[in-house]
Amino acid sequence: MEQSNQGAGTGTITLPYGRETQTLDLSRHHVLGVLQAGGGTSGEVVAESAVIEHALDHPIGRPPLHLMLRATDTVCIVISDITRAWQRMHVFLPLLVERINAAGVPDSQIRFLCATGSHRLITEAEGHTLLGPELSRRFSVISHNCHDESQLTTVGTTSYGTKVRLNRMAMEADHLILTGGIVFHDLAGWGGGKKSIVPGIAAYDTIMANHALSLGDTPGSGIHQCVRCGSIEGNRLNADMQEAAVMVDPSFILNVIVNDQGTIGAAVAGHYLEAFEEGKRLLDLSDRVPIERLGRLAVASVGGFPKDINFYQSTKALSSAKEAVEKGGVILLLCQCEDGVGHPEVSQLLTEFNSHAAREMEMRRAFTVSKFAGFLASQTAEDYEVYCVTDLDPEILTGIGFQVYRRASEALQAIEARYGTGLETYVVPSASNVLPGLVMPSAPKSV
Repeated sequence: MEQSNQGAGTGTITLPYGRETQTLDLSRHHVLGVLQAGGGTSGEVVAESAVIEHALDHPIGRPPLHLMLRATDTVCIVISDITRAWQRMHVFLPLLVERINAAGVPDSQIRFLCATGSHRLITEAEGHTLLGPELSRRFSVISHNCHDESQLTTVGTTSYGTKVRLNRMAMEADHLILTGGIVFHDLAGWGGGKKSIVPGIAAYDTIMANHALSLGDTPGSGIHQCVRCGSIEGNRLNADMQEAAVMVDPSFILNVIVNDQGTIGAAVAGHYLEAFEEGKRLLDLSDRVPIERLGRLAVASVGGFPKDINFYQSTKALSSAKEAVEKGGVILLLCQCEDGVGHPEVSQLLTEFNSHAAREMEMRRAFTVSKFAGFLASQTAEDYEVYCVTDLDPEILTGIGFQVYRRASEALQAIEARYGTGLETYVVPSASNVLPGLVMPSAPKSV
């Protein structure tokens, strides 16, 4: 974890914006800190390949792959879609396949399955990007289609009543290997690990039943108080996902933690629950950034492309930014969204309902994950003043109370015109990967 402290008088700062950057001048405000992820445990620079090799050599709760696999086995490797290209799959997948081949399993018995969840299917070009040049010459990527009944099979029902239907190819493989990146997640608490199963390779109805557990018990209560970044205690959605994962019992996982420089700083491998617990610990060490007090303003970039490829993905940064500012404070969010909102249901929820209460009623009537992204934005606009720098059509966001601008400098001028200067400010350059946490001061020791 890292908090780069910068006091009053700090000058310009450049933040990621899509495939480019935007710059703004914060010299008229009191910058309490620049909140950045560490992406590792010691700050020591280690080659990405060495990080991955070490994880594979020292799996947690599972034997190494060469002791698990037989030459006759079939292996299904679950990978994330293009919105998670920041995981640098092209770096770690060749090393994983190398270990599988070394165990005697030939390429012909290995399949790559993209955990699209309820996202769109990936393109052939995106599959090549995810695998990298070497693997894309040897393999193709199959997109999981949550609507294709021929791809699905029923595994069981959780104690929460969720009927778990998953990708048939994954379930029929001798070994299921999950890959991904561990980050804070506004629904599951942490992304990675078991999320590759639900929602990753689940049926649409399974995904929606699980994610509907994110709402409070009574109308008007909004998002359940335990459903938030970095939280699993009392998080029914997370518990439901875990029950589904236990039914599957995947053979192995390889999960990475990516730092603010965009490289792999840490990795874990092994048992899908035990290794993931260690990954959560490492993420907390590197990406949960302590702050001593809340600010009045948070200037947050989602982290640039592909993290801000659409508004659906960009809402994750709101969950981080709001942890750094007081209720009723100001959030300045940078999200280019070159691929638009990400799903028609996001804009539907934002534009077709004229109040936050009406949006919640729609969520309770027909919950979808895409609508939830819009509802999270609407909830944030209820609690904070949000100024958004984006290429989206302003009409998509102004109905929920966002102030929309094309340039960060223009948005900051509008904030200063309304609230003045000297605002206590935090800057979050990659808000989708960082979770600020208020640290209570220790009680003075008695003499």
